[in-house]
Amino acid sequence: MANIELVIFDCDGVLIDSEILSMLLWQERLADIGVSIDRRFFVEHFLGRSLPHVCDVVATEFGVVLSEAFLRDFHVQLEQLFSRKLVATTNIKAVLQGLSVPICVATSSTPERVAQALAVTELDGFFNNTVFTASLVEHGKPAPDLFLYAANKMAVAPERCLVIEDSEAGLMAATSAGMQLCRYVGASHFDGVVQSGYTTLQHWDDFFVQYPSLVSSKEPER
Repeated sequence: MANIELVIFDCDGVLIDSEILSMLLWQERLADIGVSIDRRFFVEHFLGRSLPHVCDVVATEFGVVLSEAFLRDFHVQLEQLFSRKLVATTNIKAVLQGLSVPICVATSSTPERVAQALAVTELDGFFNNTVFTASLVEHGKPAPDLFLYAANKMAVAPERCLVIEDSEAGLMAATSAGMQLCRYVGASHFDGVVQSGYTTLQHWDDFFVQYPSLVSSKEPER
């Protein structure tokens, strides 16, 4: 296994505990138009996927085409929900402060939404010009394009990157990119539904136990 020289974080469900908010809003809004989804369906079909993919799933599985008006309203409501209730995942700041290698974000979220999310949770200061979104590549996750783009911009070979993801789509992308990976399963949306053959991390408190070579000499704050 190559030495790790870069940690690439997914955003939603990894840095921020946002997927539970997204899931609840999707359930509420879809129920308004006669579509019912449970937690497992959300994790399997929506988690880590782009909006076009979600729309395709709803159309294929339920025969419902989501209108532009529906999607506009959803985005406004999600933004309002984030501004009121979004928090960082527990103790992620200690990890970000304690890492000895560079870090970046690679997310399926839009540039506007990830900027808002990182600002609301006060994580934006950790990622100065190192946030990469699916809008920068032709194919989003589960294709490897975004992770390879991020590694190239950060000037680190793919095999020396560690990807922290929560979704199957993101883990597939990291695998295809030839990167080391770890599945973070500590966010609220999982609640016992995840089954994984990957290296997993339940609590950020254990990150440096699993990756002792990545801790800096500076003692991280909590």
